[in-house]
Amino acid sequence: MWSLIQSIPVWLLVVLCLTLGLAPFVPEPHIWEKLKMLAAGSLSKPIDIFDLLLHALPFVLLALRLIEPYLQK
Repeated sequence: MWSLIQSIPVWLLVVLCLTLGLAPFVPEPHIWEKLKMLAAGSLSKPIDIFDLLLHALPFVLLALRLIEPYLQK
């Protein structure tokens, strides 16, 4: 699993975060809307949960890629 994450360039993950992670940008980033729904307790539809996971995946992968060297010690 780690080798797969290591094979993804950091620049590509940053681009994915800025595009897929934040799209659509207007009126607010989609992930922000879904996080607000999660905090309010109104994130109950399966499509909304899938949408949150889809938009959060680039951020999770980037975080894992950046902290991976510290976890391998």
